[in-house]
Amino acid sequence: MKKDHYLLLTPGPLTTTATVKEVMLKDWCTWDDEYKQIVQQIRKQLLEVAEASEEKYTAILMQGSGSFGVESVLGSVIPQSGKLLILQNGAYGKRIEEICHVLRIPYQSVIFAANEQISAETVEQHLLADPSITHVAMVHCETTTGILNPLEAVVNTIKKHHRIAIVDAMSSFGGIPIATEQLNIDFLISSANKCIQGVPGFSFIIAKQTEIEKCKGQARSLSLDLYDQWQAMQEDPGKWRFTSPTHIVRAFAQALLELEQEGGVAARYERYKNNQQILVDSMSDAGFTAYLPRALQSPIITTFIYPTHISFTFLGFYNFLKNKGFVIYPGKLSDVEVFRIGNIGDIHANDIIELCVAVAQYKGQE
Repeated sequence: MKKDHYLLLTPGPLTTTATVKEVMLKDWCTWDDEYKQIVQQIRKQLLEVAEASEEKYTAILMQGSGSFGVESVLGSVIPQSGKLLILQNGAYGKRIEEICHVLRIPYQSVIFAANEQISAETVEQHLLADPSITHVAMVHCETTTGILNPLEAVVNTIKKHHRIAIVDAMSSFGGIPIATEQLNIDFLISSANKCIQGVPGFSFIIAKQTEIEKCKGQARSLSLDLYDQWQAMQEDPGKWRFTSPTHIVRAFAQALLELEQEGGVAARYERYKNNQQILVDSMSDAGFTAYLPRALQSPIITTFIYPTHISFTFLGFYNFLKNKGFVIYPGKLSDVEVFRIGNIGDIHANDIIELCVAVAQYKGQE
């Protein structure tokens, strides 16, 4: 019997709590002081999650998905005289390159294999070889495969050579502890519908104050001008330049409250990690092999290779699991046939166990 609804086992959008959904039933005015206070509280709480002080950092909210946030940073903080080093080991590093190509930002890409972490040593070699590089961008958790890149080692290398560090922490922020100020990250980007467990509608940027202050007049876009967005929120606290996604903002405020109630990022990380370990163990018992070795897997999403012990098609597998109440992700690799299962959101150990019971029942039906 097909279920009326299902759990999203994806890296965002993801399964949200009933209480996050419920707060979206009320309408809000963007000019209302109560609404603007909610925005300001979110900005303050985001700095706390980022382990960044209000004295040195600021939180800027930007309409649109995570890619809008990434594009707002790339298009606003890199001057015409700048050059970006892009560190890639998946589709989202590639997307940074695509944005730079469209915006005509000078860049150089360093491409690692999809099953290979970004190497701090290789980054250092490129920074030493090319003094024209001013900024470096990396993806923390590359959801193409679920690989977790060595954030501390890479950022330390970037800062050792006095370059600006841009971190796409889209699927890791709020689910993996990140000491933004301690690491001296300049710009960190994430989205409402990831590990904070809100719904899609806006992205946000944790920016070093001294660096965002340098960005006036640099933006290659009107709507995605990060400096002007920051200035608007500073001059009229809580006010966005253009219409803000009010319902999504309210849901995000609730999601931040629930993150705190859960015990903060450390507790959520433990839940996600436990989910992922149960998933990999149970999938292995059912004959499915993870694409990455354990040491490289993140607690966010796991990539599995198509099995050979059964007659397998992704669409057949997808529909079988959807009828059981679970939705998974297709793969993003071009050289290996894979699919992906996420375990972030309002997903708990029992949900993963029930999923794996359903997986074990799959016999290759179309």
